[in-house]
Amino acid sequence: MREIPAEQITETVARLAIEATHFLPEDVENAIRNARERERSPLAVQIIDEILENAQVARERMLPLCQDTGTAVVILEIGQDVHITGGYVIDAVNEGIRRGYSEGYLRKSIAARPFSARVNTGDNTPGVIHTEIVPGDRLKILFMPKGGGCENMSRYQNFLPGMGKQAVIDFVCETVDMSGGNPCPPLVIGVGVGGTAEKAMTMAKHALFRKIGERSPDPEVAELEQEILQAVNELGVGPQAVGGSTTALDVFVETYPTHITALPVAVNIQCHSARTKQAVI
Repeated sequence: MREIPAEQITETVARLAIEATHFLPEDVENAIRNARERERSPLAVQIIDEILENAQVARERMLPLCQDTGTAVVILEIGQDVHITGGYVIDAVNEGIRRGYSEGYLRKSIAARPFSARVNTGDNTPGVIHTEIVPGDRLKILFMPKGGGCENMSRYQNFLPGMGKQAVIDFVCETVDMSGGNPCPPLVIGVGVGGTAEKAMTMAKHALFRKIGERSPDPEVAELEQEILQAVNELGVGPQAVGGSTTALDVFVETYPTHITALPVAVNIQCHSARTKQAVI
């Protein structure tokens, strides 16, 4: 049994919060640069140039990539041979969020009561925290500051099982088309297919932590990812919905076995500021 102090988790989460909101991941920036070379719309190219300039300014001047520093989404992959000491793991994560958003001067965006007074909690807590027990004696922390514009475009639908792959492709395309400029394209799109409603939604969010170009190890799913990506980019929404061929940078699909009566499909969209960071303790 390996012991990990709760304070170490707090310190790590605080660091990830600051780094994720200030530094665009290298794979995302490279994908945007590659998209610029392929894009034929002059206005779309102008938008892409502004996105790249924004990333450079954020990096050099240590400023947030976006004024919306999001809901703090944290996934903990906890090794079964880990013992967390000195505090409750969820409290440790929330304290890390609290410190990171305070020390990084990040916007606090969480309303305590979602349907009534909507008073700001003042420290961006609580985070949305998912835990999973995995083999080993390490703790992996995945951090995503999820902006409201793209998160608000999430969708779920349960299709008839016989509708198959085409239903998945059409649903993703419909979601992107309906979203327009709200999620700030070019997008990274997470798709969960199978399981139950909550499983599909969780898979769609988890998929967004993959690196651009990282295909599913399942050949059938990898083919579906490519088909959806092509179909989405043929919509012509383009960067910031000004038109063009760069509507999405990538599509990631996760699947799970499901009931014989169901075909659950969830879509979770990430904006061009596809901010994620992770660490292993």
